[in-house]
Amino acid sequence: MRTALALIAVLTLGACASGAVNDSQYRRELNALEQSCRERGGVLTSTGANTGHPGTEFACIINAPATRIDR
Repeated sequence: MRTALALIAVLTLGACASGAVNDSQYRRELNALEQSCRERGGVLTSTGANTGHPGTEFACIINAPATRIDR
């Protein structure tokens, strides 16, 4: 019985630890996406999707006038 409880505790703690790694990866991707969007003069906006990937959960909305000239 104690072995089973110990195994459950270890698996639960392992799941929490791996979640923290995924959260930090998500945060890094989101920060990079936000910085890229800001550099292009845009604002990051939620798409309403919940996929775990910032690239599909957020879109960069650029309100500047269109131009062919690179800045």
